[in-house]
Amino acid sequence: MTTSGAPSEPAEFRDAVASLHDAAVRREIEIGSIRPPQRLAPYSYALGVEVSPAEINDPGLVPTDSSGSAYGRLVLLYDPAGQEAWNGTFRLVAFIQAEVEAALAADPLLPQVAWTWLSEALGVPDGATESTPALGADQPAVRALGGTVTATTSVRYGDIAGPPQAHQLELRASWTATSAELAAHLEAFCEVLASAAGLPPAGVTALGPVQPS
Repeated sequence: MTTSGAPSEPAEFRDAVASLHDAAVRREIEIGSIRPPQRLAPYSYALGVEVSPAEINDPGLVPTDSSGSAYGRLVLLYDPAGQEAWNGTFRLVAFIQAEVEAALAADPLLPQVAWTWLSEALGVPDGATESTPALGADQPAVRALGGTVTATTSVRYGDIAGPPQAHQLELRASWTATSAELAAHLEAFCEVLASAAGLPPAGVTALGPVQPS
């Protein structure tokens, strides 16, 4: 079913949806609810997340037919009965696509670097699938992390708008959240999106081109 945290839905799911709206994200990132996928779980909720092209370090990397050079989706799935593969009742499914420079797309270490962005943001040690429990916590916040990272090059031919070549980074991942407090999960997702988009660290202002004196 398509769901949105309505009163008729389980309280735990409503709390989880509400907690997503408590996330603190940087101003360059826009978030809005979108239609969630069907039949993956009894209850689901989805957010569309995008970095404005104006905030990218090199606007020339953005195809003219693109609404944004870095965007993604974060889907919350909830099954009150739990699912064995999840090892829990909440599952988060993430997708990110970002335009990258040609040199970066050709770097064979790019997929590993992008996966490190995600695992570090979620507090998952390198090579592990669950996070290290926070001080005083009796269980990790993240379990069963898995996914793929793909770097691709698209070449345009004929009457198609945009640069002759475009290079993309795609990250697909999912993980189990062990509680209904999901704000930190959305913040981690947005942190990865910002890294993929080439934004400077939060609180740092990127310098524009130096003007000749």
